[in-house]
Amino acid sequence: MSSNVVRPRIFQILSKISNRNCSKYRRGFSSDTVSGAPKKEPIIASQSIVGDISAPPEVEAAEEAAAPNEVRKSSWRFLTYGIVATLTGVTAGAGYLTYAYSTDEIEEKTRSLRESVNYTAGDDTSASEKYQGLLYSAAMTVPAKAVEIYLDLRRLIEEQVRGFTEPTSDKLLPDLHPAEQHVFTLVLDLNETLLYSDWKRDRGWRTFKRPGVDAFLEHMAKFYEIVVYSDQLNMYVDPVCERLDTNHCIRYRLSRGATKYQDGKHYRDLSKLNRDPAKILYVSGHAFESSLQPENCVPIKPYKLEPDDTALLDLIPFLEYVARNSPADIRAVLASYEKKDIAKEFLERSKDYQRRMQEQRQHNKSFWRR
Repeated sequence: MSSNVVRPRIFQILSKISNRNCSKYRRGFSSDTVSGAPKKEPIIASQSIVGDISAPPEVEAAEEAAAPNEVRKSSWRFLTYGIVATLTGVTAGAGYLTYAYSTDEIEEKTRSLRESVNYTAGDDTSASEKYQGLLYSAAMTVPAKAVEIYLDLRRLIEEQVRGFTEPTSDKLLPDLHPAEQHVFTLVLDLNETLLYSDWKRDRGWRTFKRPGVDAFLEHMAKFYEIVVYSDQLNMYVDPVCERLDTNHCIRYRLSRGATKYQDGKHYRDLSKLNRDPAKILYVSGHAFESSLQPENCVPIKPYKLEPDDTALLDLIPFLEYVARNSPADIRAVLASYEKKDIAKEFLERSKDYQRRMQEQRQHNKSFWRR
């Protein structure tokens, strides 16, 4: 009887619990289906998501190993830039000094700097002064050595450059014989003065003698010491002069090695001839353009293969007059012509002088007749 009463009560309790659960499920399902929208999830910031993600151990180890390499590379890069900047500054400073000052000026200005390295303390010098002197001497060692290296290199380079730009000797000609101290030196250019060199495709190079050159050389050799001074190479000057001067009127031949290279041109430096400048005449078709001493120049017309050229023969009277009268300084005589055609001007002056002399003789004759 009791079992029959308990059993229905248990079933009632279980049915109530099941009904409650079913009703909750129906309400939740009906609310979701009725609204037709899925349930929204809360939004989480991306920074928090990314921050929560930790890198793998291998990546962290690689980053830690790469960090010292980056520091080392940046240090080397900084050191390289510093070295390049230092070398650039030193090079620019050396270039400016080379352009603005001569070697002797730099040596004079840096003498105190180079002598400061050799510091010697006196007996009465205090300990602090000795220490300061030694410290200053040690600090100036590197700059002083740099200046000395610069001066040595500059002297070496200038000596090498001087071998190409300066004449081979300060005395291009031997000493004049004592018995010929009164003799004038006649310096002659070669190309377009005594001869003309021409090149054509079908025949190559040919050299043509100027009209009257043989008579000119033979006559002038009686009065002058004749020197050929050319800017051509020795291998050209020697064979040409041997064929040109068969009578050996030319005493000396000077080629390109005896010229001074300046501003892209080879100039004749008459001051290196070991002769008195007051007794030197330089005859050339390009006299003022090719000589460093324009006061000694005797310009003539350049020879361009003109068949009726008489420039050399026209110059003989003036040169003979100079040799016979021996002026104290030929430069004053040449300055009186003021870069004119000396042969024509001398002829005009000679005619004028003869006319005046004739007038004076006539005047004297008329005076004595009275």
